[in-house]
Amino acid sequence: MEIILKTDIKGLGYKNDLVDVKPGYGRNYLIPQGFAVLATSSNKRILAENIKQAAHKAEKIKTEAENIAAKLAEVTLEIKAKIGESGKIFGKVTTLQIADALATQGFNIDRKKISINTPVEGAGEFTAEVDLHREVKTNVKFVVVGE
Repeated sequence: MEIILKTDIKGLGYKNDLVDVKPGYGRNYLIPQGFAVLATSSNKRILAENIKQAAHKAEKIKTEAENIAAKLAEVTLEIKAKIGESGKIFGKVTTLQIADALATQGFNIDRKKISINTPVEGAGEFTAEVDLHREVKTNVKFVVVGE
């Protein structure tokens, strides 16, 4: 089943992408939730016109994302966690903690656009990937320290 995404969906695609999904996923979840529309010929023509009109605006958004990515590359965040005697942390370091730490630095980034690729099991330096734009992804360093 071919659909046009109306919003960014992690693992599937970005807004205005034409993607193939299983019919049940599209019909029972994506379309009723308003995340997608059926890719009919008229919807494809509307999509092409919208993309053409939004090209200039998209370039501006991409430039802003690249500027933010350049600033994020220089930032090192400090995440506090309770650490046991063995050196392992209690609980987890989550994307919400990273988003809050970025907010204190002046970056307003949604936690859903942040992913931690390596498991954080103790104190030390780690990286998280931040998806700012479909073509702009950057890594942000964070250091886990004991409270």
